Amino acid sequence: MKKSLRTAASAAVATIAAVTTGVVATAAMGHGSAAGPADQAGYGYTRIRKGVPDSAERFTVTSPDVRNGGAFPADAWADAFGCTGANRQIRLAWSGAPRATRSYAVTMFDRDAPTGAGFWHWLVWDVPASYDGLGPQLPAGAVAGTGDSGKVGYLGPCPPGGDILHHYEISVYALDVPSLHLPATTTPTVAAFTMSSHVIGQARITATARH
Repeated sequence: MKKSLRTAASAAVATIAAVTTGVVATAAMGHGSAAGPADQAGYGYTRIRKGVPDSAERFTVTSPDVRNGGAFPADAWADAFGCTGANRQIRLAWSGAPRATRSYAVTMFDRDAPTGAGFWHWLVWDVPASYDGLGPQLPAGAVAGTGDSGKVGYLGPCPPGGDILHHYEISVYALDVPSLHLPATTTPTVAAFTMSSHVIGQARITATARH
């Protein structure tokens, strides 16, 4: 009887150890795919949950200022945080969005920022469905949101000097509502949460910067 209890206890310990190892491994890898230097020492960013439903259609966005996977031009860099760029907002053009689109939102997110949660550089929402692009002047009714810096509108890249290559996800979201009814002072996290339940299509390019 004592032998059986010892055997059962050993088996339980082994099971707990195996489960614990699995949990630790899962925590280290993150839930979902990792983005940026998540598995390096220090502050990394791991995407815990996607903000876009799998059912969202994919369409196309391009820019005359930067190609997908290419580096930001110098004049599109920030004019803050020690950078001396012109902070010229990049231009976007998109096509192939779902027919049911009633408005668009645009965001630029640095997934490699050393914050543990990335960094929102640019948010615009309530872009009318009749538009197929975005330039320096916002269309009537569109709202320029407030990024993580506290600045309203576009803020170009300015990664820390000597840091890794930063990847900036520039996304256009097709939404099923004409307005999110959010003020410009809405935090990026709340804005992203609000639009997440209305996304029916997504287009994205990724641009890079290194200081």
